[in-house]
Amino acid sequence: MMKSYVGAVCAVILQAFFVLAVTSPALAQQRVYADGEKPADSRLGELRHLNNYFPFDVPDSLDGWKARQDQLRTRILVANGIWPLPQRTPLNVKIYGRVERKGFTVEKVHFESYPGHFVSGLLFRPTTKGKHPAVLTPHGHGGRMQDHGDNIAALIKSGDEKHAGSGRFPKLARCAQLARMGCVTFIFDMEGYVDAVQIPMEVSHRLTNRRPDLESPERWGFFSAQAEMRLQSIMGIQTWNSIRALDFLETLEDVDAKRIGITGGSGGGTQTILLGAIDSRPIVSFPQGMVSTAMQGGCTCENCSLLRVDTGNVELAGLFAPRPLAMTGANDWTKEIQSKGYPELQKLYGLYGKQEDVFCVSFLHFAHNYNYVTRRVMYHWFNKHMELGHQEPIVEGDYELLTTKEITVWDEEHPQPESGVEHEVKLLRSIAQSSQRQISKLVNTAEDPVAKVREIVGTAIQSIVMRDLPAAGVVELERIGKAEHENYNSSTHIFRHKTAGEEFPAIVFYPNTVEWNGTMILWIDGQGKAGMVGENGKPNKTIAAALGKGIAVVGIDMLYQGEFLAAGEKLDEQRRAPTTNRQVPAFTFAYNHTLFSHRVHDVLSLISYMRNDVNSRKEMKLILVGTGGAGPIAATAGAIAGDAVQQAIIDTQGFRFASITSYLDPNFFPGAIKYGDLPAILALNVPRPLVLIGEETVPGKTGFLYSRMGKQVRLADSVLSALQLK
Repeated sequence: MMKSYVGAVCAVILQAFFVLAVTSPALAQQRVYADGEKPADSRLGELRHLNNYFPFDVPDSLDGWKARQDQLRTRILVANGIWPLPQRTPLNVKIYGRVERKGFTVEKVHFESYPGHFVSGLLFRPTTKGKHPAVLTPHGHGGRMQDHGDNIAALIKSGDEKHAGSGRFPKLARCAQLARMGCVTFIFDMEGYVDAVQIPMEVSHRLTNRRPDLESPERWGFFSAQAEMRLQSIMGIQTWNSIRALDFLETLEDVDAKRIGITGGSGGGTQTILLGAIDSRPIVSFPQGMVSTAMQGGCTCENCSLLRVDTGNVELAGLFAPRPLAMTGANDWTKEIQSKGYPELQKLYGLYGKQEDVFCVSFLHFAHNYNYVTRRVMYHWFNKHMELGHQEPIVEGDYELLTTKEITVWDEEHPQPESGVEHEVKLLRSIAQSSQRQISKLVNTAEDPVAKVREIVGTAIQSIVMRDLPAAGVVELERIGKAEHENYNSSTHIFRHKTAGEEFPAIVFYPNTVEWNGTMILWIDGQGKAGMVGENGKPNKTIAAALGKGIAVVGIDMLYQGEFLAAGEKLDEQRRAPTTNRQVPAFTFAYNHTLFSHRVHDVLSLISYMRNDVNSRKEMKLILVGTGGAGPIAATAGAIAGDAVQQAIIDTQGFRFASITSYLDPNFFPGAIKYGDLPAILALNVPRPLVLIGEETVPGKTGFLYSRMGKQVRLADSVLSALQLK
């Protein structure tokens, strides 16, 4: 009685797929789309790039914004390679070379953001006694010693600058004035500028081509696949430098750590945006020249993989809310800020009831700048929100310029540190090793190590993939046709993720000689649907055995598999963004998901539909199988899907992300190595039963990630034996 009832219910479920009774030729020739037609998938369009349009859609509620805020803050940390925040090693601060000017003093500074890696800069201090507010000012391109030289006369005539002396050096001019206003002000070198010589300009800002000698797992440099899969970037180094610069300011006896502001222009504006987004210490911010829905930052130092996928600088600047935020627009990529960006920031601050705490004014008669006129706006903003107590308007004064000797950090007593390729290699290796030790320690000392793995590694993988398991109803199914065969039936379908504009074809096989037992295998193959069939055009040996035991099987073409490609076409490399020939991963993957992540999205869509829409009619067991080179994709989707899948069978083929040497590799996955490579992703599939193929032993069994897996992981020599169908 019960068996016939279950069979009847299962038949109803199968009808959800099995429609349009059509007999087809051999399965190998079956297509879901018409000949020559490809999926209507938004991902087949042009890749996004730094010169696209980046609007900010403000959530309707404060709760909605706070959820988005938390998500983006975590992503910034992950993208910059500082999730979890690295250990704050001793700064070993050196302050020396004090010189005096009217109303302020200047000192040379260097400290170590990482052991052996130095941050250099100038410290401007008021001459008054007591505790003072502080301002951190990353300088942007041109360096802290940017010199207008003979052009200063023309700039004075145009109104850009006021003084022939201090106006020549506009970045120091703001530091001097802020110090005269009572603020301890630190301007520090971007990598490659002035005294930050350890990573030279040619690497940190101007790298064009790949460096094959710096792409191996043993020896890698910036912008290589190895560095990206450890989330190591110039932007990440500079972001950590900024955090450590705040740490430095807090150590100073004359600084009131509760009143710290940040401001920088152009590339320094980018740094100001990121620091304000992830660090709660600054109470006021003025990111100049980069809050825009247009160009997002054209330098390698302003881009890192993952950062701006489905977001942009206006929203990232908004992460500073509800703290006071201001900027100006100019005749550059910020020229439309008054109508595109500023209204959205006002709406955002309005959610907090603090619309007056965001401000923007445009000076479209000036080109890209942080000039005298803009600085006056900043002085007013800081005077107001740091409660400096100065009478308005504040007029920037001239001063006796600093000599070359007075502004040069390295001298005989403080020799220039090691620099060049060997320092670069040593630094990146050291950061990687420190990260590995840190994560291991955090897990091993946790009360619940498995929960800690999920907190650190799971959060990171989720942030990299940027996709949860879609909710019920988000993924739809279009039924295309069916075919009846001697020992099985098959049907074809199109799955569509409505909100993402994604779709992919699928084939489902059903037993017809025995009753379906309620188990569905999700077959994820490196060849797509084609990997499901043998040379005779019929289901392969493993799938045939499953059908014989009453198990149904569904397989798909993920993005750029099967029907996504023209006949005979093969994908060896993924695409690059169209606007640059520079061999820098972030110019593509700061704005676009990698192909690996897109394919994970497809698997999550499949799991969602099978779990939420089909399963709503009958309890069903889902077995996720990753084979034929797609094991890592299936494992990553399974880690995110959680208990929506009841078992995972992963054929790793011995693959490790560390073997990848090109960022155009279809399996390139930023952050994979940093967070434990494939073994860590596999670990996230537990406590659901996990069967591994292609591994001689359970990988890392003695390591922290697998220490508590126990009997939930076993090994097999094939999917057939893993399914125990022999």
